[in-house]
Amino acid sequence: MKKVSDSFAQLTVNGKTYSLPVHSPTVGPDVLDIRKLYSEANVFTYDPGFTSTAACDSTITYIDGAAGELLHRGYPIDQLAEKSHYLEVCFLLLYGHLPSGTELESFENLVTNHTMLHEQMVNLFRGFRRDAHPMAIMTGVVGAMSAFYHDSTDKNDPHQREVASIRLSAKMPTVGQPFVYPRNDLDYASNFLRMCFAVPAQDYVVNPILARAMDRIFTLHADHEQNASTSTVRLASSSGANPFACIAAGIACLWGPAHGGANQACLAMLNEIGTVDKIPEFIARAKDKNDPFRLMGFGHRVYKNTDPRAKVLKESADEVLELLGVENNPILKVAKELEAAALLDPYFAEKKLFPNVDFYSGIILEAMGFPMSMFTPIFALSRTVGWISQWKEMISDPTMKIGRPRQLYCGETKRDYVDIEKR
Repeated sequence: MKKVSDSFAQLTVNGKTYSLPVHSPTVGPDVLDIRKLYSEANVFTYDPGFTSTAACDSTITYIDGAAGELLHRGYPIDQLAEKSHYLEVCFLLLYGHLPSGTELESFENLVTNHTMLHEQMVNLFRGFRRDAHPMAIMTGVVGAMSAFYHDSTDKNDPHQREVASIRLSAKMPTVGQPFVYPRNDLDYASNFLRMCFAVPAQDYVVNPILARAMDRIFTLHADHEQNASTSTVRLASSSGANPFACIAAGIACLWGPAHGGANQACLAMLNEIGTVDKIPEFIARAKDKNDPFRLMGFGHRVYKNTDPRAKVLKESADEVLELLGVENNPILKVAKELEAAALLDPYFAEKKLFPNVDFYSGIILEAMGFPMSMFTPIFALSRTVGWISQWKEMISDPTMKIGRPRQLYCGETKRDYVDIEKR
């Protein structure tokens, strides 16, 4: 709960001074409340990208980039990834506390029993080209869910909000592979892997090491504070849009290569390098400020020292590569050698260019046999529970208003219309 301190920030505009209240969070920097600045001083603040703007209150996720810290409801992500599993983290994000054994069993059963898609949705899938990008399909199908599950679209009904939350969490893995039906005896990650790789004539037996790695990928991507896609979900929900439409908006935003395509970009870079013997050349290019080449999957915009998710996922990457081997996959050979070379190079240590979560997730997904076009949909699947948690939190806030950013207008001033024959 935010706390209004006794202090105020003083801002002078055109010779007049205004007092801005200061809100103190439970952790993190203080926040200046500028909501009355426009009505009292007739000025806007200017913050392209909203990088210095707190657009909401939230109790879900906290990030300290300088310290390399990511907390979900106060719990460090490395502890959750090491000791917990994805559905328990889903419960934590949705309800604010770690579940008891009975609560977790009930939640797992509830999610499992909602994994099937409406049978008529098969016709929707058949309408896409066979080579359609998975993100295009996911965006369209999730948006269309409101036409199939219209009994859970009323955001003002707490029961319908709850049903929509469970449905979206449960059905997202099934959206990717609709013609292999889920099995209720498998856990969340194993079920997803089976639906991706099983064929009608032969079932797919899930290796527990791969299932654990998949579960960690889900867990480590479950939520990441007010990033672009999460802010998109919140902005869409501020208009009163139904939950399926809001999540579809988040998926569309995640599709952008600057957001959800980082691990795909990492694999594209590894393909560009091609062979182990070319690594020194590309490392030299990465150090050359005049060369446009950049090492993808190294460093992070938010985390300035280390990505807390990367250490955990590196363990799974090592386990997966030991299980599946890299001998017959030149790209994975390049990844292992590049990681070792970068970690030993003083230049990368000085520049804080450490391997991040996208580097390791890309390696794992490649080793498992996923095509690169599936990397971002898997990210979207993982992030759905975070989007839903943020949506639920926003909807339950009685002070919620429709989002309406302002602008610094630099266009023409008022002018009269000129008839076409006089132009």
